[in-house]
Amino acid sequence: MVTSVTKRLSWWKRFALWTFAAGLLAVLLGIVWAVVDEVRTSRWQADWLSGLASELHYAVEPGPSSAIRFPTVGPFDERLGYPQLPELVRRLAGQEFTVSAQARMSPRMIEFVDRGLFATYREKTLAGLELRDCRGQPLAVERYPVRIYESFDSIPPLLVDALLFIEDRDLLDPRFPMRNPAVEWDRFAKALADQALRWLDASHGAAGGSTLATQIEKYRHSPDGRTDTAREKLRQMASASLRAYLDGKNTLPRRRQIVVDYLNTVPLSAKAGFGAINGIGDGLWALYGQDFAEVNRLLSSPLADNEPTLAKPRALAFKQALSLMIAQRRPSYYLLEGEPELRQRTDSYLRVMADAGVITPALRDTALALALKLQTQSAVARRHSFIEYKAANAVRGKLQALLSVKRAYDLDRLDLMVQSPLDGEMQRAATALLRGLADPQAARAAGLYGFRLLNEGDDTSRIMFSFTLFERGERSNLLRVQTDNFDQPFDLNEGARLDLGSTAKLRTLVTYLELVADLHRRWSGLSAEELAALKIASRDPLSRWARDHLALAKDKSLAAMLGAAMERTYSANPSEGFFTGGGVHHFENFDPADNHRTFTVRDALTRSVNLVFIRLMRDVVRNVMARSEGESAALLDDPMNPQRQQYLARFADKEGRQFVARFYRKYAEGPARKTEDLLVRSARPTPARLAAAFYGLEPDANVERLGEFIARRLPGADLSAAALQALHEKFGPGRWSLADRGYLAGVHPLELWVAGYLRERPQATLGETVAASVEQRQEVYQWLFRTRHKGAQDARIRNLLEEDAFAEIQKAWRRLGYPFESLTPSYATALGASGDRPAALAELMGIIVNGGMRLPVTRVTSLQFARGTPYETHLTYQPTQAEQVLPPAITDVVRHALIGVVEEGTAKRLKGALVRRDGTAVQIGGKTGTGDHRFDTYGRGGQVISSRVVNRSATLVFLIGERYFGTMMAYVHEPYAADYKFTSAMPAQLLKALAPVLLPLVDGGGCSGVERVGESGK
Repeated sequence: MVTSVTKRLSWWKRFALWTFAAGLLAVLLGIVWAVVDEVRTSRWQADWLSGLASELHYAVEPGPSSAIRFPTVGPFDERLGYPQLPELVRRLAGQEFTVSAQARMSPRMIEFVDRGLFATYREKTLAGLELRDCRGQPLAVERYPVRIYESFDSIPPLLVDALLFIEDRDLLDPRFPMRNPAVEWDRFAKALADQALRWLDASHGAAGGSTLATQIEKYRHSPDGRTDTAREKLRQMASASLRAYLDGKNTLPRRRQIVVDYLNTVPLSAKAGFGAINGIGDGLWALYGQDFAEVNRLLSSPLADNEPTLAKPRALAFKQALSLMIAQRRPSYYLLEGEPELRQRTDSYLRVMADAGVITPALRDTALALALKLQTQSAVARRHSFIEYKAANAVRGKLQALLSVKRAYDLDRLDLMVQSPLDGEMQRAATALLRGLADPQAARAAGLYGFRLLNEGDDTSRIMFSFTLFERGERSNLLRVQTDNFDQPFDLNEGARLDLGSTAKLRTLVTYLELVADLHRRWSGLSAEELAALKIASRDPLSRWARDHLALAKDKSLAAMLGAAMERTYSANPSEGFFTGGGVHHFENFDPADNHRTFTVRDALTRSVNLVFIRLMRDVVRNVMARSEGESAALLDDPMNPQRQQYLARFADKEGRQFVARFYRKYAEGPARKTEDLLVRSARPTPARLAAAFYGLEPDANVERLGEFIARRLPGADLSAAALQALHEKFGPGRWSLADRGYLAGVHPLELWVAGYLRERPQATLGETVAASVEQRQEVYQWLFRTRHKGAQDARIRNLLEEDAFAEIQKAWRRLGYPFESLTPSYATALGASGDRPAALAELMGIIVNGGMRLPVTRVTSLQFARGTPYETHLTYQPTQAEQVLPPAITDVVRHALIGVVEEGTAKRLKGALVRRDGTAVQIGGKTGTGDHRFDTYGRGGQVISSRVVNRSATLVFLIGERYFGTMMAYVHEPYAADYKFTSAMPAQLLKALAPVLLPLVDGGGCSGVERVGESGK
């Protein structure tokens, strides 16, 4: 009985143990099955990760955002400018841009980014700088990579198969639609094992275990595009996993997109002339010179239908594409010094792929027989027409300054959309007109042949035309058109100092009226007795006129005084000589019929009479001199005035510098014998002169050296020892001042000093030579400091006072937009001798149109960084720099005078050129100018030995109606300038030819009513 019970207990115990074992085995098998199933299907990951991914989102909302995190590293992010965005926003804020909208990341996205993951969103493949006009239409678009596959279906299947065979063979397996493409577990396990063995044995090779999805994360977002740590690998895998499930559990569409993204963006080193290469398309073009479309056509054609003649091109295209897929693992090596190894590996893959059935044996054999050769010459990037992109390039230049981006290359690759105020339609129309003028028939149709225009036979292709147009905005002047027909990056409007002729009369007129307004401010409140008591310099006719006007006028208002100033009269007689610019100058009128006439200032502007404005500039200069401290009767009349010595010392220093620089260029880097030759050649040699010169060159030399020098210079002179000793005693060191020694040697004292200085220090620079000559420059002008030379002193003091006056005038011009730091100190500045720029003239016209208000020029109205990303940031320009620089009373007078130039003066051909639909004419005003810039060579007596025409220009600065203004210019440079005789009638006629294009603006069209700042591209 006991035995039976024991047996039953033993049986139950065994049964329980077997049942437990079976259950445990079932659980283990279930776990193994679940793991295997998860590895194959990613069901659990799909459910979990898609839920997380649904919480990763962002939205763009008005105003700055605090719920945003910017990346800090990563080649892709850095190229697109994402890490730099906080600094760019701060920099733009200092230039009157405000954040109008910015992305807000969801809390979960911020949490994951803060934990170290890459931001999860649908990343763009194409990005780059995009410029849009005032209507939101593209002006210029840069997209990188340039050559891409638009979709998975556009990729030749042969390339897809090759890529998957090399990198990720199960990526597109349709049996597992929820599979996570970021992890391939067998490769990952092998990579872990290899890393463990490598830890034990450093020589053991270790694979990375990367999938295409993690590779994309690596080269886009990891530091330097590398995987340096296990932590970085896990970050790539986690980020790629979340990105895979952004569209839900089914990852097959995303996996196809991974193939597209990889082929389009894989980094392939760089190429001179092209820059960084990303993507197979750009790689084929830059590294092999292959046309991307042709490659795709060859690789997409079915094998059975492929013509025999296409077999080799097809095989070569495939081999080249395959080599780039292989090279991506070490592009900087394989695509440079590792090219032989790349060929071997490519051939090896061809054999393996044929064995695996990925490619046909025929394709393998044909490809193996073909040489794989990277092109050695620089890859030339796309070249846009500089003419068509002139305005866009002006905006790009402004952007570089705004963003402090040093290279246009980097600017073009930013993920940035910029809206400008440019009118694209008008820009294209004006560009087409100017560009077409290279054809004489088009120039004839524009009316450019005739009196003071083009002559028959003139080559119009040599003439450069430029046109700018601005519109007055509420807080800034909006650039609407900026174009020329010069097919080079140089911008005629902003890039040079040009002689724009009589347009300088407009600046002179404004300065003249400013002085009148200042005299009105100072004296209009004085009584007749107080006015009569004013002490006015004898050489200041403008102040005398102002005093007399205010003493006699019934209407003492500023407007009345400015009007009277425009009616002051001047002679146009050219026979008078003008002491200006350090010498006596004579000037001519453009029209000889004006020579014996007298004109009001208003009429002189209308007819552009030169001699009137020379005399007007003289009055302006003398008035400024009279106001300047130091210019008074005491300074010029009192020989003992201490300020005279200061002016004379300044003159000595200034003129001495000029002489030192001239002689430095003569003697620099010449051997001692050449220095002697040049110096002696300057004067007729005699023993006395040679001795004086020699001791200037070598002040410590002895009598024997003097004898050798004279023997070389005067071979026929047989001087005794006593004669040489006498010369030594008379001309030796310490006997004469530098000025006297130069006189005795028959050369300029500073020439003698420079020759000696460079003989001793042949490597001295010009700056060192000038710095060393301070005392000598003063010494040689000691004669000037003696009071018996008062007449010479006065002439030089007046010259310096004139220079000071022009420096003050330059400040006034600069305040009104003049672009240069100095003016030529000559009355000829009123005729254009100091140069100008069309863009600067347009700025002056803008001040006139805006009633004396200087407004900033707007070339960029808004910027949108990183559109379609969680870093999206919009900025809008909000200018506040308006400055009242002229009284409205002055601009009213000037505007009326400029309209007179068109109504009855040098721009009369523009009268009635623009007529609105209601039949009313639009008022046009302007100032013309013809620049004939010559390089003259003068002889000793001051006569002109030769004259070379350097360039010829004809310019019109204009206003149209109440809001529009700008410039039109024609320009020819040497050696062609001398062949043309056109005048400022040319730009006036050209603006008239442009009237049909301009009419919609002044008739209610254009961009004024359609400005959509910041709206485009949302």
